[in-house]
Amino acid sequence: MKIRLDQVRFEPFRWQETCEVALESLQRPEVLTLSPVTWRGQVTYADPAFHFKARLGYEQTLTCNRCLKLVEEKVASDIELMIFASAPKPTSGEHELHENDLGVLYLPDEVLETEPLMLEQLLLNLPMKPLCREDCAGLCLTCGADLNLGPCGCEQKVVDPRWGPLAALRERMNDRD
Repeated sequence: MKIRLDQVRFEPFRWQETCEVALESLQRPEVLTLSPVTWRGQVTYADPAFHFKARLGYEQTLTCNRCLKLVEEKVASDIELMIFASAPKPTSGEHELHENDLGVLYLPDEVLETEPLMLEQLLLNLPMKPLCREDCAGLCLTCGADLNLGPCGCEQKVVDPRWGPLAALRERMNDRD
């Protein structure tokens, strides 16, 4: 949705909509399903900027990063920004960002497109490594059994060959004692 900020100067703009988001647009393969996103908020004029406040809610189904089980989550997220309808002043070289710089958005003109803001929030709400539970044991590296259900019976002593020289050194040190 596009919001014309020049009209918001005189009267706050409120909206509520439900959007379908294509999974491909997120580019995250662990997201299996995404319910329609309920998105509502308001934009008000707060001279010299615009105050943007919104809330979105949806359900997502992810795969556990360790055992590949389905993880269903209800998500509710708030976003609050100050929007300036002008480009920021150019600075030469590098400059440090401060905490209050994070809630600021600069637009080249007075048209706000809300879809990129919504997609950004969807991506921010995705866990880096989704887990079905905090202590998920994952899958056996040998047979692929779900270790959350109990031990699989495979010999668990899998030694990484890169540690071989250190193991040999330890054995020589033990032989000296």
